[in-house]
Amino acid sequence: MIQFNILLITYLSIFIFRSLFKLGLDILNISHLNRNADEVPRVFKNTIDKGKFYQIARYTSDSTKFEIISQIFDEILILLILLTGFLPWLVELIKSWNISFILEGLLFFAALAVISNLFDIPFSIYHTFVIEDRHGFNTKTVKLWARDLFKGIGLSFVLGELVLLFLLLLLRYMQNYWWFFAWILLSVFELIIMWLYPVVIAPIFNKFEPITNEELKGKIVNLMSKAGLGVSGVFQMDAGIRSKHTNAYFTGLGKTKRIVLFDTLLKSHPDDEILSILAHETGHWVKKHIIKQLILMEILSFFGLLIVARLMDWNLIYQTFGLVKEQSSYVGLFLVPTLLSPIIYFLSPIGSAISRKFEKEADTVGVSLTGDVSSMINALTKLSAENLSNLVPHRIYSWFNYSHPAPVERIERLGSMEGNLE
Repeated sequence: MIQFNILLITYLSIFIFRSLFKLGLDILNISHLNRNADEVPRVFKNTIDKGKFYQIARYTSDSTKFEIISQIFDEILILLILLTGFLPWLVELIKSWNISFILEGLLFFAALAVISNLFDIPFSIYHTFVIEDRHGFNTKTVKLWARDLFKGIGLSFVLGELVLLFLLLLLRYMQNYWWFFAWILLSVFELIIMWLYPVVIAPIFNKFEPITNEELKGKIVNLMSKAGLGVSGVFQMDAGIRSKHTNAYFTGLGKTKRIVLFDTLLKSHPDDEILSILAHETGHWVKKHIIKQLILMEILSFFGLLIVARLMDWNLIYQTFGLVKEQSSYVGLFLVPTLLSPIIYFLSPIGSAISRKFEKEADTVGVSLTGDVSSMINALTKLSAENLSNLVPHRIYSWFNYSHPAPVERIERLGSMEGNLE
């Protein structure tokens, strides 16, 4: 029986406030875009006409409306799981099978994962075959979408259950100190995934092959050498079979570090713009942003797991959601992060601000490596146009959500650097 006590009332109050706050930000952003939809920002007037700007506004509006609906249904699902007595029913069902604590926990999270995945499938279909298709991005076939879906679910299941297995073993046998060993385990696991991702995980979904443009490859190697970085290879990815979006990124750790270029990017940008994009990505390595982010995440993870461990011993959490008889710790491993989630959301501007600072530093390093501001500006304006990025987000919305400076702000900053190059 669900208990409507102070804990539940507090949680629901914060939950509802968070939901309304997110909805308010989205409405504010769309309203701001619609008010400015007739005037292309000055820095984009040479590359984006009013027709393209209108297309950007439509894509942003459609995507945001879809996200709002998706968010509402996600929140309904969470409330149904918490407030209908589903959790105690599921726990009692699993315990009736008289299996070990470890298997109980694995089945408990597997059941929740199945529900979540089944719930997400219609939204994935709509986003891919309606939103992305309507705006000319989608190139996926139904067969490829289904194959990606099952591969993703299978990979998530294997990795997720593996991590859960070790967490449950720690919960069972390390008692009060489980969270500390869990922190070590998760830290090591994250490093292993970063190391394996480019050579094991990413190839499950995409094909990677060395770029065929030897001249561009030579320029990239020279750029990396100038930055003092060594990479195991420069690869192109068959992104075009899924989407017309363009991008490039660094991935890997140690000997698996590599540069990946979308084939869509190679087709739509000249060499100097591609080099500028990669110079920006190189800036993240030069400024040690990856290491700084890892350290920050490990610190947050340490204190986060400590808080979760302490709250998991609080009987009121279990009693509130009808778990009077069975207060299994694996249920607490689900309940506590779920209850903390609405509060954690309001800390996101801190992470966004740090990320935007890193992006500005990477831009500065990128320009210093190439000595070419105009190519980076051209690359960013094209990327914004190709990906239909919102050029005029509301300041409050971008401050809260954006990991990169808004496009206009970023290009204006680059333009101010042009006269400072030696």
